[in-house]
Amino acid sequence: MTTQRDTLLNLIATHSFKLGDFTLASGQKSDYYIDCRTTTLHAEGGRLSGLVFYDLIRERFPQAEAVGGLTMGADPLVSNTASASAWHALQQGQDPANLATKLMQGFLVRKAEKNHGTGRRIEGFLKQGAQVIIVDDVCTTGGSTITAIEAARESGMNVAGVLCLVDREQGGRANIEAAAAGAPFISVFTATDVRAAHIALKNAR
Repeated sequence: MTTQRDTLLNLIATHSFKLGDFTLASGQKSDYYIDCRTTTLHAEGGRLSGLVFYDLIRERFPQAEAVGGLTMGADPLVSNTASASAWHALQQGQDPANLATKLMQGFLVRKAEKNHGTGRRIEGFLKQGAQVIIVDDVCTTGGSTITAIEAARESGMNVAGVLCLVDREQGGRANIEAAAAGAPFISVFTATDVRAAHIALKNAR
């Protein structure tokens, strides 16, 4: 039976993976490119990414109160994961509008503090001492994820774990684990998984 995870992998392999000659944001050269936003902003891809992330959080980090990450790669993941928690509450017969219902809240980290209004760098959920999960779509060197980890901690929140949709297996895991200081790092897929699925789907046509 095809699982949500399997379907999500195939969507990433179809919509987000390309073979060729590319220069990454890190400056590294690569024979493939993964742009997960074309999947996480896809109606079904977004829904599934939220469900897969929310299931992981419920299983591994039940104490977590919110999910967040650096704009803009994390934006659809944060929104869809928070929405998945509301759908789960409805399925359990709970009212998501009731303040007593435990839901996964969301927050986004700006790349720089805004110079107007409240000047906040974090938008959305912000609570001192809260256990939060940092998410990202693609991890290469881990720079975006580490920026979000640092911003969350500087705002007084505790990073309980880090989730990445696709780990490019180019050193990001080690960098993130060092920055996370003991908080687990989990990638749903690796670049190897996505490449294999892409080739399999291409050969099946």
